[in-house]
This record gives sequence, structure tokens and C-alpha cells, in this order.
Amino acid sequence: MATPKFANVKGSQFHQELKRRVQQYFQDKKKPMSGNATLYTKAIILFLIYFALYVHLVFFTPPTWLAILECILMGGATAAIGFNVMHDGSHGSFSKSKMANKLAAFSANILGASGIMWNNKHNIIHHTYTNIDGVDDDIEIKPLLRMCSTQKKRWIHQFQHIYVWFLYTLLLLVWLFVSDYTKYFRQKIGDLPLKKMSAWDHFAFWFAKVMYLFMMIIIPIYLLGFVSWLVGFLVMTMFSGFVLSIVFQLAHTVEVTEFPTPAEETNKLEAEWAIHQVQTTANFATRNKLYTWLLGGLNFQIEHHLFPKISHVHYPAISKIIKQTCQEFGIPYHEYPKMRQAIASHTNYLRKMGKE
Repeated sequence: MATPKFANVKGSQFHQELKRRVQQYFQDKKKPMSGNATLYTKAIILFLIYFALYVHLVFFTPPTWLAILECILMGGATAAIGFNVMHDGSHGSFSKSKMANKLAAFSANILGASGIMWNNKHNIIHHTYTNIDGVDDDIEIKPLLRMCSTQKKRWIHQFQHIYVWFLYTLLLLVWLFVSDYTKYFRQKIGDLPLKKMSAWDHFAFWFAKVMYLFMMIIIPIYLLGFVSWLVGFLVMTMFSGFVLSIVFQLAHTVEVTEFPTPAEETNKLEAEWAIHQVQTTANFATRNKLYTWLLGGLNFQIEHHLFPKISHVHYPAISKIIKQTCQEFGIPYHEYPKMRQAIASHTNYLRKMGKE
């Protein structure tokens, strides 16, 4: 399908003014837009936790109760590395160094996912065509879930707000063993072709997959046995998948966000790109410093979608600028003060899509 075009609203100054004010903030503070020592320290801590848990689980065989707990923690560390290191690195905002950004982005491969597929799916498609049915792969969970009113309704969707929580636990498993391979062999994400892969891209894809298979499946089965490995692996990946799903869904599929459709005649959207990002995105729990630390600032999704090349460590500061600018231009700035309120809104939204 042809990708939709954004409106070019004559005289609109919203995006230009946003960029001017945010750039002025960094000039005044004499700060780089990339990550800082706080982020690098956090990255080291998260990787040390991840690898320490792996070594203890695989080579020291803790008692069952402790092993289960450590698998949960390892699943949380997997998600946290994805949120804080891989995500910033893939957007080029982890560091001023291009090599450091590439290494941070490569952590996706260490965790079992393909950084190449993520870049195409997330950076190129999702960040451009947020919440557009038929283009944004993040809302294409058919046929089990109906994420917007333009998708076909099935009888099972009336229960989706109930069974969705189990489906979310399967995200990482499906991502690692189904989605990446489907995209690779089809060379498409949905109906959109992948950016042409180089010989290095093909090598990197298969090298990462083989190494993950060796480290996370073959070695643990050999040392611990199949059943012990299976239980631990499922606990780890299902907890991680649940956390990843919740964080990303709360940003876009809640009651206040929009799902624009392009005009049939022109294939154009009513809003310009920056306004579209605000309309289709919501923040949650932005005053909770623990959430912000663990989630890599992804509770500041509006800031991230408007300025993906700015590291998440700066989102709390620039959010004040963005919120004020939205108010001046009469553009609703969606935010849930508490995470539980965003979860309730997501649940209500799914219930509505199942009954509408």
C-alpha cells in the first residue's frame, strides 16, 4: 500500500516553534542532546545485573525458589536494557559517539531480537505513521486483538480486554522466534518493504540469532536439563514480554489517543507530522522518578515521539517546554498522572473496541 502523506498546513508554526524552544533550552544549559554519565552508569548497572543473573542461574544452580525469582529479575533486566540502552542507541541519542550508539543499539541482538528489524519497524515506520491502521505494525495484532475502529470486529473481541494480559506475556517469545523471521524472509513489515539489507545486515541477523540460541537455549539445557531450562526461560521471557507490552501500549492505545485515517481521494492526513504525534500519543506517571529511571523515559512518550534523537535523560526538562507550547497552540497534551490510570484507560479502550 502507498504510505499516507502528512498535511502541509500553510502558516503553521507549531513544529518550528517547538524545535526553536527546545534547541534554545540546550543552548542555554550548554548540554548535549545525547546521554550523559548518569545514563552510562545506568547502562553498566543493568548489564552487570543481567549477566550476573545469567551466570548464577546457569552455572551455580540456585534452589528453585531463588531461580524463579532470578528469572523474573532477568526478565525485568531484559526489558530495562531494551528501554534504556537499546532504544536510545537505535535512535542515535545514547551518546555523541556514533560507535557507542551502534553498540547500544546492538544490545537488541544480545537480548535475542534483531536490531535491523527493530530499526525498520520502530524508527522508520512506527515513529512516522503512529497509530495509522494498515501501516503502523504496533497496532497490527490481528485477528486476536482489535486495536482501532477501522479493523474488522470479530466475536472474540468482546473478551479482548480480559485475555489481552496473557497475550502480552507472549510478546517477547513471538518477537524472538516468529516475528523477526517472518519479516526477514518476507522482506516486509506488514505491506511495507524493508530497507534493502546489505551482506553485513544478513550476517548480523543470523549471527545474533545463532549466538542467542547457543547462550540461552543450548548451554542451559546441557547444564540444567530441558525442564529446568524451559520453566526458567518461560518465566523470564513472559515477564519481560508483559512489561514491554504494557509500556508501549499505554503510550498509544488509550481512550485519549487518536487513530487518524488518510482521505481516500488524496491519501493525505489532516494534521502535520508533529501535531499527529501529539494526537496519537500519551504520557503516564511522569512525576514518578522510579518509573522514569526503569522505563528509560518511555513514560514521556510525547517528548520521545517529537524528539526521538534527544536522549530520554532530558525528557523531564523538555516536557515542560512541550506542554506549554501545546497549550499555546491549542493542541491537547495527553497525560495520565498515575500508571494505574493509564492501565485502566487502556482496558476501557480495548473493551470499547470489542463492543463497538
